[in-house]
Parts: sequence; structure tokens; C-alpha cells
Amino acid sequence: MEKLLATAIDAAIDAGIRIMEIYETDDFGVDFKSDNSPLTKADISSHNIIMEYLKTTDIPVLSEEGKSIPYEERAAWNRLWIVDPIDGTKEFIKRNGEFTVNIALIENQKPIAGVVLVPALGELYFSSTEIGAFKTTNLDKGLSVSDRISSSNKLPINSGDRPFTVVASRSHLSGETSAYIKELESKHGEVATLSKGSSLKLCMVAEGSADAYPRFAPTMEWDTAAGQAICNHSECTVINWETKRPLLYNREELLNPWFLVERASRASAPA
Repeated sequence: MEKLLATAIDAAIDAGIRIMEIYETDDFGVDFKSDNSPLTKADISSHNIIMEYLKTTDIPVLSEEGKSIPYEERAAWNRLWIVDPIDGTKEFIKRNGEFTVNIALIENQKPIAGVVLVPALGELYFSSTEIGAFKTTNLDKGLSVSDRISSSNKLPINSGDRPFTVVASRSHLSGETSAYIKELESKHGEVATLSKGSSLKLCMVAEGSADAYPRFAPTMEWDTAAGQAICNHSECTVINWETKRPLLYNREELLNPWFLVERASRASAPA
């Protein structure tokens, strides 16, 4: 596991270097996929770099930029990588820095390791079932300065220092999410809302900067797998809203159901 996680970290960092080279130019090479979602040459470059690293592990890869793999083939994969070369391409194009590189290792449909790189901020989240969850804030100083993170380390609810805090999508705030936040207000009083792009939302709950992330709008497996690994290994839950069970991966339908991310000891679902 240690070697696999190290490979994923190296892949994300090298991909992030190339992403930032393109980010600092005026030529993103923006195109649009069949679902009208944007695609840049940074997405493609990141995908190619990550694939070069992960192919050395002999573990199959499901990537957003290489997703046309029949379920009949994927169904036999007990272990696989799930990759989003750039999560938050819209944020990349907007130049707001809120985009990530996501790499997750899945075993029996559950995330057992995850890497989330925030290239524009020089931040790296990584975790596994063996070591827990960590965050590096200054990549130029190396991983030796990584700090263990846990959602239970931050302020308790109603501490007086900050209100219950919900993180939501900057680009996809649905009406259902807005209604859910209003229900939380009836339960907790003041509720602060933070808007973020990409898998940063899951990482914010994992590190205790936010208390909940309700996602009642479409996401794909590669949007959440790495972030869920970080959450799972930092005392958070990522729950299928309908079944109340943990979100699973490598399903026949790669579109995620609605889900809720919560900090440890912060039951936020309205009665």
C-alpha cells in the first residue's frame, strides 16, 4: 500500500506541475465534450502523465478522460484506480485556483487510498487505511512536513467561535441544497455557507474547516472517490442520501447518487 500511495502522490505532483505550466499561459486549448463540459489541454496532459505512472502498478484505471470502458470489463475489477486529471475544469478556466487532481485506489468498491492535489495552492491531501489522512501545505518543503488531519480536531458545534458551516459547490448549487441549508438553520440556528469548487469541498469537511457537504446535484465517481478516501480516513462519513450507506464505486452507473458528507460527531441531517 505504501508503494502504491507513493506512486499516486508522484503522479499527482508531476501532473500538477504540467497543469500549472498551462495555467500560467493564455492558451488553455478549451474544447467541449458531448455533455458540454469543458476540456482543456491541461486535462489531457494531466491524464497522460498520471496514466504513465499508474500503468506501472498493473492495476486498471478508470479516468474521466478514458471512461469508455464497458461495465462487463470493469465488473471483474476488484481493485482499480479512479482518476480525475482535473476536477473543476470550470474553476481552472476561471483562474480561481479551486481545481484539484484526484487519484483514488478502490478495493471491493471502497476507497482504500486517496490523493487530492491542489496545484494552484501547493497543497496535497493524501490518505490510506493504513496511515490515516494527511495534508501538506508547502510542497516545496517535501512531504516530511505533512500534518495528520482529522475532522474531529476542529471546533465543536455551537462552540461560539463559529456557526455550523456547510460547504457547497461554487458552480452547482441546486435548489434542493438551498432548501436543505434552510432546514439546518431551523436545527442549528445560524448556518454559514462556504462556496468551493472541485473535491476541495470533501477535503474541507475532512480537515474540520466545514461541518457538512450536501450534494444534491450530479457528480461522477471520479469527482468524489479520492475525496471520499480522505474523508473516510479522517473520521468523516460520505453517505448515499437514499440508502444511508457509504458511497460505493465502480458501479455500472458511474453517475453518483445524492450524498452527504459529515464531520465526526456532527449529526447535521434534519429530523
